[in-house]
Amino acid sequence: MADRRKGDEYIVAPEEKELYKQNGYVHLKGVLSEEEIDDLEKEFMAFIRREVQVDGRDFCDMSADYSKPIENFSIINIMLPSRYKPSLKNNIYERRAASISKQLLGHDLTFDYDQLLAKPPNKPDAIFHWHQDLAYWPVTKDTRTASFWLAIDNSTLENGCLHFVPGSHLEPDLRDHGSLHGNRDNSHTLSSTLSEKDIPKPAELSRGDVTVHHERILHGSGGNYSNSSWRRAWVIAFRSQETVKEERQRGFTHSHNDPLEVLNAVGKQS
Repeated sequence: MADRRKGDEYIVAPEEKELYKQNGYVHLKGVLSEEEIDDLEKEFMAFIRREVQVDGRDFCDMSADYSKPIENFSIINIMLPSRYKPSLKNNIYERRAASISKQLLGHDLTFDYDQLLAKPPNKPDAIFHWHQDLAYWPVTKDTRTASFWLAIDNSTLENGCLHFVPGSHLEPDLRDHGSLHGNRDNSHTLSSTLSEKDIPKPAELSRGDVTVHHERILHGSGGNYSNSSWRRAWVIAFRSQETVKEERQRGFTHSHNDPLEVLNAVGKQS
């Protein structure tokens, strides 16, 4: 795939653009080289080892409430790594993702937030419940989003790869979502359910591949049943400049430390 990587650019094929429109997501192969992934993996593991200070609930477990001890985390969730380590800003992954987002959705998109997600080996309870990303966010006039999910490890059925419900992004209304553990004070995690007509499709990725998905597509992932393999992902979302500006004016930053009144207001809109 090196011929598709041209410096900071990654060339998206016309058929891949169409898949994003029709299915609500697209799998792009070899967005980062092995050397580039190696560098990011080192940065990722510095966060996992707590060598970078992350405040409060921005280091949490998305499979449980906030009371779960860190040593027992099943889905390690680290919000806004480039805020906590500014040298990560504008890394090669972010630059390539910016290129792809413009090809898929237009030149007015800008970086909104980043996130690290890790399922350690032998964590069958590392289930990320069905949801639509827009249910987590304030509803704005322009909701266009390119959400990138970079595989730091080979992502497989065994270790808990993503699953999408193709075409669910075309529904006029968001599905109903509820707090997985009662309310946003206990856990940030929201959960929805599938209908009998929904047919999930797994997205197994090789290290260095990405998926790019729509803000309304239903997606989730299963537990990690591997005894040896991590399932680590680096998420970056690009949204319109107007939307990012409006989010910040509302006091919404995507941090799990955002004031509860902001998070609760978001939940009511969703």
